[in-house]
This record gives sequence, C-alpha cells and structure tokens, in this order.
Amino acid sequence: MSKNQDGGASLRVGVIGCGVMGKNHARVFAELPGITLVGVADPDAEQVKFVTSRLGCGGYASLSALLDAGIDALTIAAPTQLHTPIALEAIARGVHVLVEKPIAQSVEEGSRIIAAAEKAGVTLMVGHVERFNPAVQSIKEALAGEDILSIQITRVGPFPPRMSDIGVVIDLAVHDIDLIRWFTGSEISDIQPQTNSIHAAREDIALLQFRTASGVLAHINTNWLTPFKARTVHVATRNKYITGDLITRQVTECFDYKPDGSYSMRHLSVAYAEPLRAELLAFVEAVKSRTAPVVGGADGLASLDIAMRCLGDRPAPQPKKVAGSRA
Repeated sequence: MSKNQDGGASLRVGVIGCGVMGKNHARVFAELPGITLVGVADPDAEQVKFVTSRLGCGGYASLSALLDAGIDALTIAAPTQLHTPIALEAIARGVHVLVEKPIAQSVEEGSRIIAAAEKAGVTLMVGHVERFNPAVQSIKEALAGEDILSIQITRVGPFPPRMSDIGVVIDLAVHDIDLIRWFTGSEISDIQPQTNSIHAAREDIALLQFRTASGVLAHINTNWLTPFKARTVHVATRNKYITGDLITRQVTECFDYKPDGSYSMRHLSVAYAEPLRAELLAFVEAVKSRTAPVVGGADGLASLDIAMRCLGDRPAPQPKKVAGSRA
C-alpha cells in the first residue's frame, strides 16, 4: 500500500475488463477515499482509452502489465470463462481479488480459486451486488426473527446484447439463489427447474422451484423475454407478508392479520446508497482489516453449484446438516 495525502495507507487497486460493469467498478474506485485506482486492463484499446481519458488512471492491454504496475487488489469484470485464469494469476502475485458473479464457469474452477486464495492468504470476495441493494437489506432486516414460509422472486427483462457466454440462470437467477440462501440462512436442498431457449443459444427463460433444508419454499421467475425490467421479491412468514421492488426500492410489510381478513400495512425505511459503491467499500474494508468478506468464495461457489444443478450440469449432493444462519 502507498501513502495518501493524509498520511494513511492508500490501497492500490486495478480493474480488469472494461465492459459495463468494469467501467462502473473503475468509476467508483476513482471516487473512493483512501483508494488509488492504478489502472484498468482490457485487450480492447478503445475501451481502455475511454476509461483512462475520463478517470486519469493507467491503461493496460493485459493483466500482467496491470500487475506489474503494482496493485494490492483487483476486481475482475471480464467474461466468465476468463475468471479462473485471471484470478489465479492475480492470487499467485499476492493480490486480493473481487470477482464478479459467477465466481467461475464451473464449480471445479471456483474451488480452485478458493483453494489458491486460502493458500496465498489473500482476500477473495464474490460480487453478488444485490446483497448491497438497500431494498434487499431492508427486507433482510424485516425478516429478522421471522419464521419464513415462502419466497417468490421475479427478475426479468429484455435480452442484453452484451451477453454471449452464459444464459439467464447464471446471469440473473444466480443473484436470487444467493438471496434465498441469505434470507433463510439455509442451504437449498431440493431443486425443480424448468428452462427453455426461445431466441438465444442458451436458456433465456427459467422457472426454478426450490425447497431449503429448513423447509422454505422458493420460486424464481427469470427471463430475457420481457420488454421491460422487473425485479420484485415477495416473502411470506407466519406473521408478515413483505413485498419489495428492487428497482424503485419500495418495500412494504403487511402484518397484524385479523379474523375478518383485515390487516395493517406500512412502508419500510430504505436507505439511499449505490449498491456497487457499498459493495466495493465492503471489499476494501475486508482487505484492510483482514476480516472475512461479506460474500466470500464459499457463498459464491454454493450459489453457482445450485445454478449449475438447475441446468443439469451437477449431480445433487447427499443430504447434510445445515450450519447456522448467515447474517
């Protein structure tokens, strides 16, 4: 780490991948106090020039060149099939890593990344940014101490032209698989997936049903066929019914059910914050304090495993006792 103007330690970071997410990572890092954005790397020289001209950071054509510039931490926003070689090269150089979801293109590759990070003693965080959505956090807080019965999540929208290497389950549904695990503090034990490819080479519509080890029923409706974006969460507990719009960030709670069918309703407080900024701040804090990240490699791997099983690419594991709740 270098010294910042206040004499404190400045974390030197880099970003690999100058697509939509990579540009946003670079923008946020450039704004964060105590951070030096050393540079961005991408084989597309025009994209690199676009970022460097606006942020005044270095630009590199390869990961090796970015690493040679001297960085403490790296965020990986490259295509999924490149996550493993990039992560392993960075970790081998002692660099802390935040890898955008999914952690890798296979569970086996994800396991290699986790093992390498543990051996090197570096921080590994997986970019499940939806956990940092203020509406999601409001829902999580409202569920504290509640007996959850069911969760229904809809995440739909038009086909993204940028998408080529993965389908809708890995791109979209993996967010909600992670949320189901986080909300319930329980692993997903039973899976009933239905997927289809209508316009894309990979699946572009999926209806996924789950049961967690704790008995919660969950359903994910996701597709690239809807002409508009929608992101909604509905959670039923024994005492409440909570609905949340993750785009407008409105969260409503129904409670105090009466025998005559009436009930009370209130809007829950939702903080104002950019999820990506909150996520990158959490990554920086984990690196500087050497504490466990909010979404570690094991969480990212577990959600990827469920997603791959939804696609029929993984056998179901033997039932096991679930550990305590994740906070």
